[in-house]
Amino acid sequence: MKALAVDLGGSHAACAVVDEERVLARETVSLEAARGLAGALPILAAALGRAALAAGVRTSDCEGLALGFCGLVDPSAGRVLSTNMKYDDAPAIDLGRWCHAAFGLPFRIENDARLALLGERAAGAARGFDDVVMMTLGTGVGGVAMIEGRLLRGKHFQAGVLGGHLVAAFDGRPCTCGGLGCVEAEASTWSLPAVARAMPGFDGSALARVARLDFETVFAAAARGDAVAAATRDRCLRVWAAGAVSMVHAWDPELLVVGGGVMRRAAEVLPAIEAHVHAHAWTPWGKVGVRAAALGGEAALLGATALLRGA
Repeated sequence: MKALAVDLGGSHAACAVVDEERVLARETVSLEAARGLAGALPILAAALGRAALAAGVRTSDCEGLALGFCGLVDPSAGRVLSTNMKYDDAPAIDLGRWCHAAFGLPFRIENDARLALLGERAAGAARGFDDVVMMTLGTGVGGVAMIEGRLLRGKHFQAGVLGGHLVAAFDGRPCTCGGLGCVEAEASTWSLPAVARAMPGFDGSALARVARLDFETVFAAAARGDAVAAATRDRCLRVWAAGAVSMVHAWDPELLVVGGGVMRRAAEVLPAIEAHVHAHAWTPWGKVGVRAAALGGEAALLGATALLRGA
């Protein structure tokens, strides 16, 4: 089974042709010049056409198009529900009609983190597991759940998909979702500059002299002995670990998969999360497995065929 797949981010999109276990061809395109999702659609269609050509298949040979969207979606209606300040025009667009006009194919849409979990279950770290939570650490913090082999969606399609908005500090920082002290607000790339600057001694730290403060910078400075960087790193590790325990308690997984850009430092991140989960999660049946995601930026793309088959 082959499918067209799109993993739509805030400023870029990965467009690909995939089968059940491989990305056959892909192209990443910038959407910074596009005006909303409507302006992005022609760019996506052209990139998918080029990916099909590179894979040596016709788009009509594919079973459908699966799109992972960075927001809340209604998969049954094929529509975007809420975008949290990204692609504000998206809820008004009939994406199924666009897909049929552009390719003559069936269309499915899912939250991008849910689609990534489908990919990891099909071809990655969650293969063989039916009860899984996936936590992604990057620009934001994602958390999605699968129970008995089915994605958890809920009546309003936000069940199990807002793990990054579990509260880690009840009197904490404002979050983009409107909450206070969410895991994402306390330890993500977008919130990291504020987290670091609030550390005592920040002005004397190497972090105060970098143009772009991200987790790679923090981890590297901590390894060189910068005390503020080490304190920032350790605080974020504690926030992620607390969030992981909350996800385990909420959704009862047998496996926790941790992915996202921060996992370039998996050797430091994964043991801290695993130790905290094993020490503090109430799981009388045994220990939750903790694994690093295996598919990186291909995870959501590789979830396409499972979504089209009705996952």
